[in-house]
Amino acid sequence: MSFFQRLQQETSTERNYLMSAQIIENCLAGEISLNDYVAFLQQAYHHVKHTTPLLMATGARLPESKEWLREAVAEYIEEELGHQEWILNDIEACGFDKEKARRSQPNLSTELMVSYAYDTINRVNPLGFFGMVNVLEGTSIKIADLAADKIQGVLNLPANAFSYLRSHGALDQDHIKFYEGLMSRIEDASEQAQIIHSSKAFYYLYGNIFRELSPIQAEVIAA
Repeated sequence: MSFFQRLQQETSTERNYLMSAQIIENCLAGEISLNDYVAFLQQAYHHVKHTTPLLMATGARLPESKEWLREAVAEYIEEELGHQEWILNDIEACGFDKEKARRSQPNLSTELMVSYAYDTINRVNPLGFFGMVNVLEGTSIKIADLAADKIQGVLNLPANAFSYLRSHGALDQDHIKFYEGLMSRIEDASEQAQIIHSSKAFYYLYGNIFRELSPIQAEVIAA
């Protein structure tokens, strides 16, 4: 069994915790309001805007022996630049004020996930960031396109309200293959353990973001 396969196997309980969030189950059942969707986008903005800084911090702290991984981080940075602006544009396409969303405060669960990511990179081990990559990219590939289809079908929103979800759905398969290839080169048992530990934590933290979502939040950024 490859490390990537073991990573998926050993984090299945935590992955189920994320996927069992009520708003995800409702969405996949076609039961979602416009305010639900915008509340999700608003919190997505507040963590996605940290992706590039987190990648930069990871690259800076990797040792010389992981130069091959630093090069991969540089590729990730190029891919991820500006995605937070896509989210704000999606919010605007839903009829909400994207500048209010930009200035809004994240939920506590969102702040905690971002803080955990920075702390892991700076205090524990920069490889822990790849636990976050596993969770966010793996989850997106599984449900992003399906969620976009359900939301668009129920709410009759324009296609340009889904640039974030569509870009992180099935079309993003190359990213997870790239990630799997990187994980195949992590052979040290302690480094593998760190990535598994971080993945478990990020599944819980990301799951809590969905559990804290409130459609009332979207009213604050109404146009």
